Amino acid sequence: MLDIDWLETATITDIQNEMNYKRLSSKELVLYYLERIAQYNGKINAVLEINPDAIFIAEAMDYEREQHRVRGPLHGIPVLIKDNIDTADKMHTSAGSLALANSYAEEDAFIAKQLRNAGAVILGKTNMTEWANFMTENMPSGYSSRGGQVQNPYGPGTFDVGGSSSGSGAAIASNFAVAAIGTETSGSILNPANQNSLVGIKPTVGLVSRSGIIPIAHSQDTAGPMTKNVTDAAILLNTIKGIDEKDPATIMSEKVAYIDYTGYLLEDGLLNSRIGIPPEGYMKHLSSEQQEIYNNSLEVLKQKGATLVELEMISPIEKEKEWDFNVLLYEFKSALNAYLATVSNGLPVHSLKELIAFNHEHEEKMLKYGQTLLIDSQATSGNLTDSAYLQSKLNDMKLARKEGIDRVINENNLDAIFFPKDMGSGIPAKAGYPSITIPAGYDSDGQPFGVMFTGQAYSEYTLIKLGYSFEQATKVRTPPALS
Repeated sequence: MLDIDWLETATITDIQNEMNYKRLSSKELVLYYLERIAQYNGKINAVLEINPDAIFIAEAMDYEREQHRVRGPLHGIPVLIKDNIDTADKMHTSAGSLALANSYAEEDAFIAKQLRNAGAVILGKTNMTEWANFMTENMPSGYSSRGGQVQNPYGPGTFDVGGSSSGSGAAIASNFAVAAIGTETSGSILNPANQNSLVGIKPTVGLVSRSGIIPIAHSQDTAGPMTKNVTDAAILLNTIKGIDEKDPATIMSEKVAYIDYTGYLLEDGLLNSRIGIPPEGYMKHLSSEQQEIYNNSLEVLKQKGATLVELEMISPIEKEKEWDFNVLLYEFKSALNAYLATVSNGLPVHSLKELIAFNHEHEEKMLKYGQTLLIDSQATSGNLTDSAYLQSKLNDMKLARKEGIDRVINENNLDAIFFPKDMGSGIPAKAGYPSITIPAGYDSDGQPFGVMFTGQAYSEYTLIKLGYSFEQATKVRTPPALS
């Protein structure tokens, strides 16, 4: 019988050691997680469907191990992936929408191929905020017409589960698999990771291929790891990154292709670092208990040898009264139309226009919270030569990169910027830059609170080094008491 307490704290490396010494098998792991899902998923609603071949795949990985053919650190490790990532198997890919409830992908997404090639067992698909939270302004995090409402295992019905990779976050917090893949356009990995006391890495756009993932905006979309510890996140990121001929953005990642992120798991990683601290205005959004946790986290940074630099501003975007969504509205229409044009002819929708009509025709099931963003996106031309789109795109890049993160880091000689929770995640999202969240504590009600390191393009190795050092100095993560 597997020890749940051990599994809650074990890293992928620990699990591999047990399997190498024949004290544990991939099949036993899969059966254990299936039992956990059967016992608790009815309460949490994080797992949307199970891979019917998961046990067979696990048996195959065990056989390969017996033949001394271990593919790498993910060999035989059960992983869950978000329901907007294509898998050419017996599972659907629907982005949480009943409109695509019967959609089967003809080809694996690039990252799904990477996972399979590494020997991972894709255990199932996770529920998510429908259309990655780009359907309507009023939809709660974690709700989809196909899957219903995901619950936060730390406070079902009480705490926000975070969006849009809600199911991936709640599933790993609930110990339904070793690790999960989420996707992010703006906060959709970082937010649910924070809300579910997990480590989440939102990579630089282009480090991880976007092909085979139902899109929002190609300027900002990326997939990334959601795990219980930094070690597992580094291992997973090593696996899913790579140059994909179908995704031009990945060509630039060749300059970091040689990097093994596990080489940056350094306990003294904060020593002699320079960390930017955002303006006081960020604190006003925190409760007094959250402020105390954040201040304690700042003390940890100093105790570990970091120099803290107070910043007056991260980006001019912070002063804008209204967030500019033009890039997302234009790119969503263009990208979604391209994706839906490839789905089976037997499905009811093949364009954004048809999706809106389908939702309207099935209003009771599809429009519990409306579809304002779908309608707003359809109202654009979707033409990426329009001046309104191009001006917004160029402005986003200038304010988030040149006059934002790049300016702040270069002028102050910083290694990273340190935020409470996932605040400020919209700035690196617009820049296409990486961030990592780390659990930092809990308030008196038991609600998780995390912190976030943000850096420049392709600085994941630095963020992992800083995050691991912080994690090892604090070790605050406590699993939810589901029983």
